[in-house]
Amino acid sequence: MTTTKTYIKEWQQALQQEINHLKKFGGSRYSVINGRLLSNDGPYSYYFDTAISLRIPVGSSIKLEWGTMKSSGKVLSSEGRGIILALEHSFGDLIPEAYLLHDPWELLEQLIERLDEIKKSKQKRLRVQRLMNPSMETKHPEEKIKSNVHELVLRSKYNPATFVWGPPGTGKTYTLARTASNKYMQKKKVLILSHSNQAVDVLMSEVTDFLKKKKKFSEGDVLRYGGNVGETLSAHHEITTNLLIEKQDPLLAQDRERLVEERRHLKQDLAHSFSKRDSDHLLELETKIARILEKVRKQEVELVKEAFIVGTTLAKAASDSAIYEEDFDLVILDEASMAYVPQAAFAVSLGKRVIICGDFKQLPPIASSRDPLVAEWLKEDVFHKAGVVDWLNEEKLHPQLFLLKEQRRMHPDISAFTNRYIYHSLVGDHESVNKSRNSIVGQAPFKEQAAVLLDTSFTGLHCLSDKATNSRFNLWQLLLSFQLIHEAYLSGAKSIGYVTPYRAQANLMEMFLEEIYEEERSGADIIAATVHRFQGSERDVMIFDTVDSAPQERAGMLLTGKESERLINVAITRTKGKFLHVSNRDFIEKHVFAKKTLRQLVDHQVRNNQTVTTKEIGSWIQNQHPKLRWMHARKLEAVFQDLLKAKSSIIISLPEGSKLSEEWTKHLSNRGKRVKLTVISNQECSDSDVWLDESFAFPFVIIDEKVLWLGLPLEGARGVQPPYVAARLRSSKVCEYLLKQI
Repeated sequence: MTTTKTYIKEWQQALQQEINHLKKFGGSRYSVINGRLLSNDGPYSYYFDTAISLRIPVGSSIKLEWGTMKSSGKVLSSEGRGIILALEHSFGDLIPEAYLLHDPWELLEQLIERLDEIKKSKQKRLRVQRLMNPSMETKHPEEKIKSNVHELVLRSKYNPATFVWGPPGTGKTYTLARTASNKYMQKKKVLILSHSNQAVDVLMSEVTDFLKKKKKFSEGDVLRYGGNVGETLSAHHEITTNLLIEKQDPLLAQDRERLVEERRHLKQDLAHSFSKRDSDHLLELETKIARILEKVRKQEVELVKEAFIVGTTLAKAASDSAIYEEDFDLVILDEASMAYVPQAAFAVSLGKRVIICGDFKQLPPIASSRDPLVAEWLKEDVFHKAGVVDWLNEEKLHPQLFLLKEQRRMHPDISAFTNRYIYHSLVGDHESVNKSRNSIVGQAPFKEQAAVLLDTSFTGLHCLSDKATNSRFNLWQLLLSFQLIHEAYLSGAKSIGYVTPYRAQANLMEMFLEEIYEEERSGADIIAATVHRFQGSERDVMIFDTVDSAPQERAGMLLTGKESERLINVAITRTKGKFLHVSNRDFIEKHVFAKKTLRQLVDHQVRNNQTVTTKEIGSWIQNQHPKLRWMHARKLEAVFQDLLKAKSSIIISLPEGSKLSEEWTKHLSNRGKRVKLTVISNQECSDSDVWLDESFAFPFVIIDEKVLWLGLPLEGARGVQPPYVAARLRSSKVCEYLLKQI
C-alpha cells in the first residue's frame, strides 16, 4: 500500500510540473484593446478595454503579448469591460490590440504549501490515507436507514470517508444540504467546498432555505466566505461576509462602497476620454481600497471562527489561513470529479469526517502539462484514483460509494440515452419527470419533441480552425443554433443554454448574442459557453453544437478522445425539457467509430426518429430575425440589391475551382465608383480592385463590413445538396471576426 508521504511527494511534483508548464506557455488567452499608459514610474500601469468581462482576481500574475513583444505583470483592477495591468516593461503610450495570458498557478503553489503541512501532522496524514484507501467495510447501521438523506447522515457519522455518486438531477444538492443541516442542528462544524463559486452558492442557498423553513436559521451561523455574490444567493445576502460586516461596522462598509463606486465612474470616464489627472486619481483610489480591504479581512476571520457552516471554494480554502488553520467535524466536497486529487486530499485533511460528492461520468479536472505525474494525479478524479470506480467493471458498487439513482431533471426521451449508455442502466427516471417537462416539450421549435438531431449534412464545408487559437468554429452551425434560440425564445422559453466543445465557437456565439440579442437576454436567461464552463448548470432548453464537419479531415479530440464520453454526457444532462443537437451526421458517420459516444448518440437519435434535415428547414423556421434571414440560394434579388447599396466595400470569397457567373459579374460592375471590390480566390479576377490569392473553403459575400451572405455565390459552394439555402446576416462583429481569419 502506498504511504501518504509517497502520495504527497508525487502530488507536489505533479503540481510543480503543471506550474512550470503554465509559467512557460501560459494558459487562457484574452484579447485586450485600446491600451493606454496610466503611469510610467515602473511598474508601468496600463488601462485596457476588453470584449467580455474578465474575472481575473486582483493581484494575479499575467503576461501581455503585443506582436513580438512580451511582458510579465500583475492585475491591479478587473471590473466590467476594463482591466488595469501593472507591467514590468513599457510598450509606449498606446497599445491598439494585445493578448493577455493568465493562469492561476499561484493557487497551485499554495496547495503545495498545504501539502507540506499535511506531511507534518500524523492526524492529517491518516485522514488522507483513509481517502486514498477507503475501507472495504462500512460501519453505519444499514437496518436503520429511512431515506437517502438519512443514509448519508448515518454513513458520514460512522465512516471516515463517504463517496457519493450523484448523476445529474438525482437530488445531490438536496441530499447534501439536508445532511449539512442535520450536523448543524447537532452543533457540529461543517465546511462546504467546491472548485467553483457557483456550486458553493447553490449548496449554501439550499442549506439556508432548509434551515429557514425549519425555523433553525440563526444569523452568523451560516457563512458564504469569499467570492462575489451571484444571482443564486440574491435571496440570502445575510449569509455573506459583506452583509454581516455591513451590520457590524456600517461606516467601514460605506467607505468601501463609496470608493468602489467612485472607481467605477472614473473608469467609465477613462473609457471615453483620457487624462493624466484621472489616471493618477484612479491609482490613488486603488491604494485606498486596498487599505479598507485589509480591515475587512480581519473581520472576516472572526466571522469564520464563529460560524457553524462555512462554504467557500477549494482555491480560497488553500490560500486563506482563516479556513486551512481550522478543524471541522465534517467536510463536504461537492463536484469532486472536477477537483485535482491533491485538492481532494487537502479538503479531507480539514475534517474528522468527509463526504466526497460528484459524478465521475462528468468532466475530469483540467491540467495542461503532459508530464506523466500530471496525467496521473491532475487529469483524473479522486473516485478513480481511490479505486471506487473499479467495482463498476463487475457491475457492483464499492461499499463506501453511495449512488443517488433516480433522476428528476430530464424528460425521459432525453435521459433514455444517458441512462443506458453512460450510467450502465443503474439510474432511472422519477415518475414526475414526464409530466413536469411537458410544457417545455410542447413549445417550438419542434413542438412535442423533447430530443432532436438537427442534421447539417450536405450544407457546405464550414468548419475552420481559428487563426489565433486553433480552436474550431463553424459559422453555418452557429447561425442555425442562433435560429433555434430565437424560435425557442419566441415560443416562450426563458431558460436557454447553448454549449459547444470549442472555445472559439462559444466566444463567437456570446459575441453575436451580445450584439444582436441584448434586449431579449435582459428578460431571459440565455447563455453561451463551452461544455466545460456549463458543468453544474441546467436550462429548460439546451442546444449542443458539435461544430465538426468538412473540410476538416477528422473529428476533434474533444469529441472523440478519452474524455469525450464525459463531455457529451455533460452537454446532454444540462437539459430539462428540450435537447437540440446540431451535428453533421454524414461527417460523424464517416469519421467517428461506432463505439464512440458521439456516434452512439447520433445513431440513437436516428433510430428513434429524432432527426430533422435541411430539407425541412422551411417547416421549423417560423420567425426570421430582422438581422438573420434564411432564403433559397437561387433567388438572388436580395443579394444583388445589397451589392447596389454598398457604400465602401464588397468582399467575395470564391473557393477553389469556382469563378463568378456572368450575372454576378454584371451586377458587380454596376457598383458605385467608391466601392472597393476584393476577391479572395486562387484564380486571378480581372474585375476586382484587390485580388487575394488564397482559397477559402466556403463562399461568402461581405458588404461594407457589416452584412454577410453565407452560401453565396452558390457556384462556389462545395459539399452542398438541394435545397440550396443561403443566410443573410447583419453583424459587424461576425464580419470582423471572419475577415480576421483571412
